[in-house]
Amino acid sequence: MANTPLKGWTVLVVDDEYDSRMVAEIMLEDAGARVVTAMNGREALDRLRQEKPRFILSDLSMPVMDGWQLMAELNDNRATAAIPVIALTAHAMVGDRERALAAGFRNHITKPLSADKFMTQLLAILEDQPEFSGSFE
Repeated sequence: MANTPLKGWTVLVVDDEYDSRMVAEIMLEDAGARVVTAMNGREALDRLRQEKPRFILSDLSMPVMDGWQLMAELNDNRATAAIPVIALTAHAMVGDRERALAAGFRNHITKPLSADKFMTQLLAILEDQPEFSGSFE
């Protein structure tokens, strides 16, 4: 895999925690992506009016509109229903991953985000998605 496997991709990162948002943004940019950020689900929906991300990384627990509500809104709109969304969450209890998958998230990554593991974990998740098959060099 090349050093910039996400070159040319736009990614939307939604998280109210500055540190998590910045770790994701820096790592994604290092992988070649153009990153758009939002601090809650409402801002994410606003960003989606101008942006067409390849995928979304979204926190689950946020003020204004949380990740669960964002996922429901995305699923209810034909224009956004097909955008893959990966949950970013501190929820790592038994059943949390299954709950996220049942809500429509493609997978989930637990926080706090670790710079040394984040991209490895994310790329493995993306490689398992049929719409990204063959997208990586």
